[in-house]
Amino acid sequence: MFEIAELGHTVSKSDYNTQIPTLRTELLMAQQQLKSGDFPVIILISGVDGGGKGEVINLLNEWLDPRYMRTIAFGTPSDEEKERPKFWRFWRTLPPKGSVGIYVGSWYSDPLSQRVYGETDDNVIQVELMEIRQLEQELIDDGALIIKCWLHLKKDEQKKRLKALEKNAETRWQVTARDKRHLKLYDDFLSVAEKVLTETSTGDAPWLVVDGSNIRYSSLTVAQHILSRVQQHIVKREATKAVEPTKAAAGVVHVSQQNLLDSLDLSLSLDKKTYNQQLSAYQGKLNKLAREAHNQKRSSVLVFEGWDAGGKGGAIRRLTHAVDARSYQIIPVAAPTDEERQHHYLWRFWRHISRAGLLTIYDRSWYGRVLVERVEGFATQNEWSRAYSEIVNFEEAMTAHGMLVLKFWLHIDNDEQLARFKAREQISYKQHKITEEDYRNRDRWDEYQLAVNEMVARTSTQSAPWILVEGNDKKYARIKILKTYCERLEKMLDEK
Repeated sequence: MFEIAELGHTVSKSDYNTQIPTLRTELLMAQQQLKSGDFPVIILISGVDGGGKGEVINLLNEWLDPRYMRTIAFGTPSDEEKERPKFWRFWRTLPPKGSVGIYVGSWYSDPLSQRVYGETDDNVIQVELMEIRQLEQELIDDGALIIKCWLHLKKDEQKKRLKALEKNAETRWQVTARDKRHLKLYDDFLSVAEKVLTETSTGDAPWLVVDGSNIRYSSLTVAQHILSRVQQHIVKREATKAVEPTKAAAGVVHVSQQNLLDSLDLSLSLDKKTYNQQLSAYQGKLNKLAREAHNQKRSSVLVFEGWDAGGKGGAIRRLTHAVDARSYQIIPVAAPTDEERQHHYLWRFWRHISRAGLLTIYDRSWYGRVLVERVEGFATQNEWSRAYSEIVNFEEAMTAHGMLVLKFWLHIDNDEQLARFKAREQISYKQHKITEEDYRNRDRWDEYQLAVNEMVARTSTQSAPWILVEGNDKKYARIKILKTYCERLEKMLDEK
């Protein structure tokens, strides 16, 4: 349930001026502590028109150190934003650890507004609120502190506030035709807002409802609430670090009930003549399909995972050879940079989502969280365990936006991998691909295989399936990938 600050309360100017110096000092001290913390602070300031959102945000910017905070305002989605999943514009603006992000308008704005205007129904907004809860929980699980404040005005107070603003020549510009329309829809707005607040106020991210009729009172209340939540979260995070290991125990893996990889027939192969014929045919077909996908503004996301020396690079080259270079991008994924480590691990992948009609290929991907980071102990067990559902949510956001998501696991056996390692060592332009780490990883083959099996079982969905590719014969693997992509792309385009 959300918390409601005392309504109808006011603060005199003298009391306000008395409290501000101490409050500002404490806020700055908390912000200094936050700088070295391992979590970001996300502040959502929402509420009714005329409720004083702008005034509160301006004061927060005045009271806090602006070097370690950012205010983000969202209006109607731009064409660039419309061509990507709806949460893209929010993910790319999330503050890094140790800093504050204040949102004017947020992931709540569009669902609320669209329901009030009758553009959606109760079923749609129910799904949207569920997705918002998922988003917030993912950020909270990663350590983020989410503070949500709703500045409220009664209908008469809102009408009075808007009239006062419009009467003053210096503030008249603040009252728009949209504000007047919203005043007429006040009762509908309030009904939907109550539902939104009730459905999304959780123990970890509760809504604070504040009377906005007195700006001094609302500013003090919001600032004190932010201070209290930040101080509590700092203590909580320190306590958590004291009892939880920073790494998972190396080699801790859950055994899947079914070994999917062992069921693959790695003897499958193609002779050179058949391979060349099919390669030419499928590359020609893909070229036509890719051009049609671009015309229809339908995007594809292809994920390539597999064993070291499994043939990912060769498969990607045969695929991109058939596509206009202006219509695709390849994202090689390595260890996260310092900037990327300051955000949720999915942040860097959300940023790479392309505009409509383009192809994005990931050479390694977000699945590193449940593979390398899991097996090598770079992620805690809690982190990689919850990643399965987070990844499914991420991929569902893309497919719900009309994107084709396919994931290829290129599978080879242990002996074939060793043979390819040895062969690379004899070729000058391939020697850089072999490192001591590649050989070391072979010692953990069984652990990786168990992790792969669980990954496939828990993240292969009808809308974003895993395609297991028999890769001992490179020619067979390349054709299977091209054929599969052509078939799925053609089906998607026919369904439009």
